[in-house]
Amino acid sequence: MGSKWRKVKLAIGINMCVQVPKTMDHSSSSLSSATNFSDRSGDASGHRSATLATSSSGLRLSRSKSKSSKGTCAICLNSMKPGQGHAIFTAECSHSFHFQCITSNVKHGNRICPVCRAKWKEVPFQSRASKVSNDINRVNSPRNDSWTTVLGRIPSQQVGTGSQNASRNNVIEPAIFDDDEVLDQQPSVTDDMNEADSNIINTMEIRTYPEVSAVAKSASHDNFAVLVHLKAPPRSGRNNTESSSSPSSAQNSRAPIDLVTVLDVSGSMSGTKIALLKRAMGFVIQNLSSSDRLSVITFSSTARRIFPLRRMTDTGTQEALQAVNSLVPSGVTNIAEGLRKGAKVFLDRRWKNPVGSIILLSDGQDSSINSSRMIVGTDYRSLVPDSIHRNNGMGLHIPVHAFGFGVDHDATAMHSISEISGGTFSFIEDEDVIQDAFAQCIGGLLSVVVQELQVEVLCVHPRLQLGSVKAGSYQTNLIGSGKMASIKVGDLYAEEEKDFLVTVNVPVDKSGDEMSLLMVRGVYRDPITKEMVGLGVNSEVKIQRPDVARDVVVSIEVDKQRNRLRAAEAMAEARLKAERGDLAAAVSVLERCHQALSETISAKAGDQLCVALSAELKEMQERMANQRVYEQSGRAYVLSGLCAHSWQRATARGDSTDSTSFVQAYRTPSMVDMVTRSQTMFLRPPHPANDLRPARSYSDRQPKK
Repeated sequence: MGSKWRKVKLAIGINMCVQVPKTMDHSSSSLSSATNFSDRSGDASGHRSATLATSSSGLRLSRSKSKSSKGTCAICLNSMKPGQGHAIFTAECSHSFHFQCITSNVKHGNRICPVCRAKWKEVPFQSRASKVSNDINRVNSPRNDSWTTVLGRIPSQQVGTGSQNASRNNVIEPAIFDDDEVLDQQPSVTDDMNEADSNIINTMEIRTYPEVSAVAKSASHDNFAVLVHLKAPPRSGRNNTESSSSPSSAQNSRAPIDLVTVLDVSGSMSGTKIALLKRAMGFVIQNLSSSDRLSVITFSSTARRIFPLRRMTDTGTQEALQAVNSLVPSGVTNIAEGLRKGAKVFLDRRWKNPVGSIILLSDGQDSSINSSRMIVGTDYRSLVPDSIHRNNGMGLHIPVHAFGFGVDHDATAMHSISEISGGTFSFIEDEDVIQDAFAQCIGGLLSVVVQELQVEVLCVHPRLQLGSVKAGSYQTNLIGSGKMASIKVGDLYAEEEKDFLVTVNVPVDKSGDEMSLLMVRGVYRDPITKEMVGLGVNSEVKIQRPDVARDVVVSIEVDKQRNRLRAAEAMAEARLKAERGDLAAAVSVLERCHQALSETISAKAGDQLCVALSAELKEMQERMANQRVYEQSGRAYVLSGLCAHSWQRATARGDSTDSTSFVQAYRTPSMVDMVTRSQTMFLRPPHPANDLRPARSYSDRQPKK
């Protein structure tokens, strides 16, 4: 039994208080009765007892002997012997705690004993004159695990600071969320920006690849493909840690973010799930800089803002950690109300960081749409406030990055929310990788180097006309009778790559030995300087027009992207068939695509993208083996994959956060760095980033009978 508890501790990664269950004969508020219960359990089983429970200050696990609780603070698990320089508070239920520990609890509205759950009528209060402590107390288990949840000792609030009302707002929620903390050296939010200056030199990479290098003069070529490849510049100072010593250094290295986390705390999140969520949120909080701001919304039957939009200074970080650690699950799931309050934080804020985003996590189905979950359109759009719909003309640009937690969430709803807002959908199948999934997401969000990117493709030759622009979920427009197309890309993370495939009909042309097809140009906003920047030298696409086309070079880059688009189309078609209950037809679609990919020139050349696509198609086939498997994980896995390919942005699904997995397309260096940091925090040796292995299939991960 003892070994099982050690496994629980390692799996949860967080220390927990012992809560003694109430019995018919013993009062729950009596410390002596708790001790007697522990003694009896130990005698019966031959080992020390441990009880897993939630507390108002978070989840902790303690293996205690019968007499140890009297001299140990149940919050920090440190000794409470007199004369050690710590004041001791004894509550009316007779349980004692360090005064500093329990006042941090009370600041966030907790009036329940963390040990016995008795409601207190009298609570301790820490005056403003108390000594400020800037140290973060780590709650360490007897194994001294460095990856346990970090609780901040909240510094006393000082007169004249914007943090005086932070804890008060956690109890009494204002009608208007205009209490966001002021930004450094930013007098006001303004929409006045400089006009585009195409002469500004930048390091953004743009390349074009024609399908073939030459077309004979006397020949025509319909649906001739041209690949437009974009790569964002690296973030300056990428090797610097996010926790810079000064706000200015963090500001100079990247654009700061306003991040709102909307977290499900319904009853189904109790136990291990809420512990893992707290741990993951602790990682997010600690990796934000003092220039970033965070707000926390929780939702169950209703939604509540438990933490206002505050800068993650030392004080802000510690109070955010304490607010998250106080989460207690209860009620049903109301995603719509959570998103409404999350959007309200952005609408009501007085100040504005350059980057803004919402992280949404839920493990269940929204109670308002359970009866009609298959009606995707109107019902799911109603979950997302109009203010954060993409392309709504309001200029907010707040994507929702949705995380489906476990196998019981509504994947269709979460995927729809992400698509409507312009975010991503990740499927956290193994609950213990939630921190890695969050790490991958913020690795991107904390590295935005391009905003409002718009790309234009123009026909140069007078007889050319654009046939199609394949850009996934990005908005495209054909202008001037097909002579020009625009692609609205938006934000790019550092070193993030995008590929768009444009087709034209190449006519017979005997006028020369060379033919100009297309020109590509673009403009974006620098998130730090706020200036509009041109893509530099316009990229022109040319092909040779010889009398006879010999030794024609076929572009492997174009072939790779055709394979990606073909695979994404097959996934979408298979998903529709699976939703209709025809799983056999869905598997057949995926198998045919897999076979077609294997015969392409890029696959035969051993291209890694093709290998990854083939592995992903096989994985999806296994997750469509029967209706039960598809309902449990297949739908979420497919939708997360479709989201990744449509936005060309990394999502978490299956074992994709494992650096040895094939299914890790679109991950940027900043994402890899952050995931490695998350995995290193758990004392797990990170795999070499380029050491690929065959992805474990769904069936391989199932327990053997």
